[in-house]
Amino acid sequence: MHTREEQLQAFGRLLDIMDDLREKCPWDRKQTFDSLRQNTIEETYELATAISRHDMNEISKELGDVLLHVVFYAKMGSETNDFDIADVCNRLCDKLVFRHPHVYGEAAAQNAEEVSKLWEQVKLKEKGGNKTVLGGIPDGLPSLVKAYRIQDKVANVGFDWEKREDVWAKVKEEIAEFEADPSEAELGDILFALINAARLYKLKPDNALEQTNLKFIRRFNYIEEKAKEQGKELKDMTLAEMDALWDEAKAIERKKAES
Repeated sequence: MHTREEQLQAFGRLLDIMDDLREKCPWDRKQTFDSLRQNTIEETYELATAISRHDMNEISKELGDVLLHVVFYAKMGSETNDFDIADVCNRLCDKLVFRHPHVYGEAAAQNAEEVSKLWEQVKLKEKGGNKTVLGGIPDGLPSLVKAYRIQDKVANVGFDWEKREDVWAKVKEEIAEFEADPSEAELGDILFALINAARLYKLKPDNALEQTNLKFIRRFNYIEEKAKEQGKELKDMTLAEMDALWDEAKAIERKKAES
């Protein structure tokens, strides 16, 4: 690993390159906050994908792409004298110190749960911060993540189940209501209840669903690959044939996991 001096030199090199690109590259010079916004979202999702796959080399690469966007926005901010990278870093540092009174102040927190509750209290006191418990949740968050954040925030101020096992009655109630009325509204209530259950059992539903997505893709790709080896088109195969290949893919994964 690199020394702190080497890390600072690398960051300084990045800032120098950003200055050069903004001055000398027609594409970089043309960019605005609005034009980069979609790219930033895509880069963030690419980082999230790399994290889901636990690919450290890819994580390092995608972190660089996200960092480029941070530096890019800071450079554009400096050009209008609104803010620069020092302002970005200092505001972040000030916020971290303020939100960690158990590290930099007199407050006490012995575990992660106590820290989370302390954060919510501190955020409400923060200058320019959230004025309501749910006020800091971005409108643009994916619905699955937003539901988790809503439930997590209200739980930190005491609006939660007394015992985590109690949530299952709610899940079953919502499933029964959906069976009686299979509508989007009732489906949303099931998902919200399941996400609440995940939170109570300290599981991240977005991570869980993405792992299942990746697992499904791997297994279906196996079906498609084997079908091609057999000279068949998927549309011409029976469901039983595809199920058999699906089971093969599961068995291969199970052996890999055991080894």
